[in-house]
Amino acid sequence: MVLPNFFNKSTKKKNIDKTKNSKENIRSSPSPSPSPPKRSPIKSVREREPSRPASPRSSKGFTRPSRSSRQTSTTGFGDVHPLNLPPEERERRRSALSAMSDSEDHMDVDQEEAVVSSPTSFTSVPSGTLPSTNGADQGSASANGDISPVPPPHRAPVEPQLPPKPTIDAEACKTAGNKFFKLGDYDKAIREYTKAVEADPTSPTYISNRSAALISANRYEEALEDAKYADDLEPGNAKVLLRMARIYTNLGRPQEALDIYSQIHPPVSAKDKAPAVSMQLHIQQAEDALREGTTGSMAIHALDLAERGLGVGVDRPRRWKLMRGEAYLKMGNVNALGDAQNVAMSLLRNNNQDPEALVLRGRALYAQGDNDKALQHFRQALNCDPDFKDAVKYLRMVQKLDRMKEEGNVAFKGGKFRDAVKLYSAALEVDPFNKGTNAKLLQNRAMASIKVKEYKSAIDDCTRALSLDPSYLKARKTKARALGESGNWDEAVREFKAIAESNPSEPGIAKEVRNAELELKKSKRKDYYKILGVDKDAGETEIKKAYRKLAIVHHPDKNPENEEAAETFKEIGEAYETLSDPQKRQRYDSGEDLIDPSEMFQGGGMGGFGGGGMQIDPEMLFNMMGGGGGMGGGHGGPTFSFSTGGSPFGGGGGRGGGGRQRGASGFPPGFSF
Repeated sequence: MVLPNFFNKSTKKKNIDKTKNSKENIRSSPSPSPSPPKRSPIKSVREREPSRPASPRSSKGFTRPSRSSRQTSTTGFGDVHPLNLPPEERERRRSALSAMSDSEDHMDVDQEEAVVSSPTSFTSVPSGTLPSTNGADQGSASANGDISPVPPPHRAPVEPQLPPKPTIDAEACKTAGNKFFKLGDYDKAIREYTKAVEADPTSPTYISNRSAALISANRYEEALEDAKYADDLEPGNAKVLLRMARIYTNLGRPQEALDIYSQIHPPVSAKDKAPAVSMQLHIQQAEDALREGTTGSMAIHALDLAERGLGVGVDRPRRWKLMRGEAYLKMGNVNALGDAQNVAMSLLRNNNQDPEALVLRGRALYAQGDNDKALQHFRQALNCDPDFKDAVKYLRMVQKLDRMKEEGNVAFKGGKFRDAVKLYSAALEVDPFNKGTNAKLLQNRAMASIKVKEYKSAIDDCTRALSLDPSYLKARKTKARALGESGNWDEAVREFKAIAESNPSEPGIAKEVRNAELELKKSKRKDYYKILGVDKDAGETEIKKAYRKLAIVHHPDKNPENEEAAETFKEIGEAYETLSDPQKRQRYDSGEDLIDPSEMFQGGGMGGFGGGGMQIDPEMLFNMMGGGGGMGGGHGGPTFSFSTGGSPFGGGGGRGGGGRQRGASGFPPGFSF
């Protein structure tokens, strides 16, 4: 609907004249406060209906719009008041007006009032009765005296109201959760209980029910959080406390479970507490076995029993893992040390900066003899925790043990065997519980003891080394050698043969067996060294001195009626005859004089080349064929010949033939007192 044109030329002219007169009066007045302009009824209509288009005829009654009006008209909001514009447009105009006000020359806006008569009432609104608005410059005059227009009332944009959320019936959710719980569908039960908790977070019943469903779903950590929360909401609730204690038991925390049981009133039955009591008892047994026992097998058994009480899918507690690793180290065998390393690695996968796990793996490596890597792990543990006492302890211990062992090895290589024995003995006191390292130290000390002819000590050391490490093959061979050197070649041969049967691929074991068998044969013949009372490494002077002393004592002239003395005198002479000749002594020491050529060809072949006869070392056979000494004589045995005759007691001549030639008095030729 278009408003009728109430404006004509005369009216317009009158309004213009009134505006000019009002401007002149304002300028001429000294400092009067400007009265608010009169508001026409037609303008109020436009404020109420901003979207109604203006009539072409009525637009002639207005003056030329200002610059801001022209800018507004270009945006499509020419006749809309700024406060009724969309927020984006208002912000844009506010920015433009702010920029204009900051300029030095302010623009004068000519304001013209148009007096419009309403079709129904032409009564003007008296001054001072207009409602107050939120305009910032209401009633203020511009720099040139113009009065700014009064803005219309502000229209705040109305935000759309969202529909209210539907309320959740907590009891209905709880009932549904109970239904799913009885059916065994714990995941759905947990979801329903969660809805109930969200609807009423202060209800311990809903939280406790969800805790029970989480326990049945094997989600013990979450169940524990709910149980603690329910206990905070309702302290002392026996049902909540009983559920919390059961959760602690399933998580492998029996002491905490027992503490919770002690808070329940009336006290719970022994049946309810039994799982936690049993678990705590087994853990205590494992700790006692590790502290006082000599083996870790009892600790492993106790830990296995304790782990039966863990909930489904619950990992072993960290402390239990460390105890199991300690027990494996106490066991000390190869498989147990490997299990100890596996335990340490499982802990390091969760936390590679765990100092206790690093020390555990370092100790396993140390027990396996890999001391360099063990030291690396101990140092890394100290980097993680510089005050970790176990890391400091084992680092210093391994360093000291390595130093003392190396000193013993240097003494042994230098021929200082007694010093080596002392150093190895001191190293054995550093760590009495390291089976692997101590077995090696005992074997080294046994080798040094053999060198100083302390065969019994060597045998004892090897026996101890084998008790620490039954698979230590080097200790078995050293023991067999010590048995032989002590004169028990029968036992030595049995030990070497047992080693060859259990370890046929051991390098040199066949040769060790042959040598032991030869030494056994040598031990059953006359021992010339024993007859003369000298060592096997005695020199020529020592042999002569021993012979002279014994010959004088057992000479037939001094024992005319003693046949035993005459026989002893003969043995003394044979011993000196053999040992005083380097070539004969070499054959005697090597056992070549014991080999019967007929034995070499028994069983269809040579014994040393796969036949059924005696096993002969090829090196020994070569010495026999091309080495010193020929074989002859009338009896098929070795021929002993002496280049000179004579006796210190007079007489001469000797027996010819293939026998042994001696002086008439029985002393070997060439011997001088």
